[in-house]
Amino acid sequence: MSKKKKEKTGPMPAASAGLLRFFEEETEGVKVRPELLVVSAIALIVVCVLAQIFFAG
Repeated sequence: MSKKKKEKTGPMPAASAGLLRFFEEETEGVKVRPELLVVSAIALIVVCVLAQIFFAG
């Protein structure tokens, strides 16, 4: 790595093992709030259970 690049990024903490650098990078794609993901997963489970009760019984 060149000296210019090292000055730009700054020193990294020794204990993080590169995790801070990983989360600094912006990723492309769909962004979903965690709450919405959990609620939709629970809703899918409920729909599957209800379908099992009403249609396979």
